[in-house]
Parts: sequence; C-alpha cells; structure tokens
Amino acid sequence: MNICVIDVGTSSIRAAITDGQQIICFRQTSTPPMMPEPGLVEFDAQKMAAISLQTASEAIAEAGGVEAVAVTNQRGATVMWDRQTSDPVGPGLSWQDLRTVGDCLRLKDEGLELSPSEAATKVAYLLNQHDSDRTRNLCFGTVDSWIVWCLSQGANHVIDPSNASMSGLTAPDGSSWSTNIAAQLGVPMGCLPKIVDSTAVVGRATALPGAPPIAGIIGDQQSSLIGQRCVLEGLAKLTFGTGAFLDVCASETRPIPQKRSDAGLFAIVAWQHQGAITWGTEAMMITAGSNINWLTQDMGLLTSASEAAEMASSVDDTGGVVYVPALYGLGTPYWDFGARGALLGITGGTKAAHVVRAVLEGVAHRSADLLNAAETDNPYSIESIRVDGGMSQNPVFTQILADTLERPVELCPVPEGTTLGAALLAQMALGYWSNWEEMAASWSPRAVIEPHSTVDRARWLEAIQRATRWYPELSDLGL
Repeated sequence: MNICVIDVGTSSIRAAITDGQQIICFRQTSTPPMMPEPGLVEFDAQKMAAISLQTASEAIAEAGGVEAVAVTNQRGATVMWDRQTSDPVGPGLSWQDLRTVGDCLRLKDEGLELSPSEAATKVAYLLNQHDSDRTRNLCFGTVDSWIVWCLSQGANHVIDPSNASMSGLTAPDGSSWSTNIAAQLGVPMGCLPKIVDSTAVVGRATALPGAPPIAGIIGDQQSSLIGQRCVLEGLAKLTFGTGAFLDVCASETRPIPQKRSDAGLFAIVAWQHQGAITWGTEAMMITAGSNINWLTQDMGLLTSASEAAEMASSVDDTGGVVYVPALYGLGTPYWDFGARGALLGITGGTKAAHVVRAVLEGVAHRSADLLNAAETDNPYSIESIRVDGGMSQNPVFTQILADTLERPVELCPVPEGTTLGAALLAQMALGYWSNWEEMAASWSPRAVIEPHSTVDRARWLEAIQRATRWYPELSDLGL
C-alpha cells in the first residue's frame, strides 16, 4: 500500500512515496526560514503550500498513483489565513520565533504557563496584528492544518491531537480545545480547527493527481516514534536533526500531569486512533546536528558533514578535549537558556580531529542526559533505543552513542523515520494493519550497534556545570 507523505520541516519540504518499509521515490526542496531580525523566525505560508503540492504531485506522477496522502510536520509553527480567500494574513511564525517571550513571562505571572515555541501566543499575536477587533473570519492552523486545507482546496480545516497538544491551547486530556486558555488569550473558538484522529480519513486531496484520500496527520517527532515502530508501551526512539528528541511510548493515561516534570520531560500526545489517545513523553536537546553545521559553516574544520566520521576516526580519543553542545542553551534536564557551548581541555597538541571527535562525544553525552531523564520520570527500563536522523548515518557517532548510553542502538532502515510514521498511520486508517502489535512486530533495523567500551561521564558532568548560567539573565527566564 503506497502512501505519499508530505513532510514539512523547518528548513526543507519533502515528498516521498513509501510502503512503510522503504522509500520508493523522493523529492526535496530547501525552504530555509526568514529571519528579519534577531529572534524573529518567519516563513512564507503560500510558498510552503505551493512547494508541498508541487513536490507531492511530482512524486505521485513518478510512482503512478498512491492509495493516500499523509502529512507530517514541524510542530508549533503557526499560520493564520482568511477563510474565504485562503490567503495568509501575514507571515507564518516558526516554532523557533521568540517575539512572544515577553507575553509568555507576563502570562506566567497570571498563572498560565506557555512557551514561545508553542503556537498559543503566536495565534494571539497574529490576531492582534491583523484582527484586533476580532471581526474577520480567520482560520488558525499549525502546519498540518494549513497543508490539509490546501490539499483539500479549503474543504477541511482540521488538526490532529499530536499537533494540537503542542499548541498550548488544549485541555489537559489533549482531546479538546481549552475554552479558558482561548478566552485568556483572546482567541475566538471559531478560528480553531476541528481535532480529528491521527488516523482519520478527513477528506480528499483534490489539489493532487487522482484526488487520493487524506489520511495520517502527525507531528514530526511523534511520526518518527511510530515510523520506528515504537507503538507499544516502553519503546523509545531518539531522532537527531537540528536538535534531538527522545520520545517514549506510554499509555492511554497522561504520564506527566504538570507542564514539565522535575527531570525536564514533557507529556506529548503520541497519536489518536478511533477516539483513544496514546500518550508519550519527550526529552529535548536544543542543538544536535547544528553542532556539525557549526564545525562546517562557522569553524571551517569540515568541508561537509560527511567528513565528520573520517576525521573523528583518525584519532583514538579526544586528547582530553570535552565539548558541551549548548550553542543556544540546554534543554532536558537543565532547561537553561543562558548556557552556552564550551570547549575545554585544549592544549598545544590539540588537533582539529580531536575537536570533531569531542563534538560527537558531547552530543552523545547529552543523549545520555535525555535517556537518564526519561528513565527517571517513566516507569520503564529502556533496554535499547531506536535512532534516526542525519547523525544516525555517521558510524563513528553511532558507536560512541551506544558506548555512552551503555545499551544497544538500533538504526532505522531509512534516515528519516518521520516519513514511515505518517505512512503507517495512513495504512492503519485504510485497514492495512489489524492492530498496533502487528505493526510493532514489523520492525527491522538496518543495523544494531552494541556498546563495547565505557566513557567518562563524571568528566562530562563537570564540564557541563561550567557551561551553565553563562548569561544568568537568560537562565532566569524560567520558560
């Protein structure tokens, strides 16, 4: 059962035809966000939709047709458009956009905890800018909502719970919008999309060849969780993109009642099927693959990311160098936005290869931080972890990762599990899978990396303390 998956990321849009196991054909277009001022991160929603439709149409034409089209996407990004014309009223606001930090701090004093990476304060901002008296007939959507609207040519204004729950606008059980939060922010309930199952067939993609059904709507990290068949309680995956996310499949009961746990984890809606929500937990590393970009684009130690493995393997160790990957602060479990990257232990004999290897080890150590937090706040012992994303293609890094985590690392059969996850949901919607156990049993990693040496975690923990609170005023934000 071939599915066309539209994957709208932060810096590129991909369309792939997949049967849920392998990629049959693939299209990708670079779409870096716009940064008009420091802290402001925007995108052109019309261009996003046009590229999504074009790449999907080309992929479907090459494949000769598909059974359905699915959507997976960056979470928290926000689009506002006119219901009658389908024209966006302003730029889309990326999840990275920080223009509402002040609003979040003010709302926290009023008893409402929101993050600027969530959609909630972005919705209020766009409404205040473009509909101050709330008289226009506007639609809010996260990226999945906007793309489905465009696929269906305005017939479907929907959102799935994995995306809705990351908006900051839902009730604690994740199944509905919070009228109280919407009222506090001045968001009309009529502009919010209908919450539907992640596996729902919501309509037809009349903007694509053959008008295939639209089925399988899911946020990117949840999609990667499903794509790596972590659909049973206690299974976990780790995705390395710009940042890194460790997600664990939980149960039908919300695992963390508060906004964020003591160990720095969030409760997420993993998916919703036939009205029932499956929850998960998420731990986050703010910078992962971006550290490799730093070595390449800013430091000039690598000419391309693919050189990292060869250079790191040219030395046996880091020569005593330790790197803390905190270019933009630290996520789980520290949540210190004032922390900054640190390179310690440099001597006259330090080579570029030592630094490159130290960067790979630093990302692996941060991964261990995420895993320790996940095991602290989950009732599960995570015996192995499934891994995808760009850095999973680096064999030196994956061995360092297995050694640092002290457990096997199972590599996803394709670089990006997000594509597989959305396709699996669409297949579930169309009856291809009889149950989640059958789907879980279909997991087949392309390789399993076993740990074969120990690492010095004590030295790492000393280094990370030196990197914290470099800018105390940012550390004290407490978002």
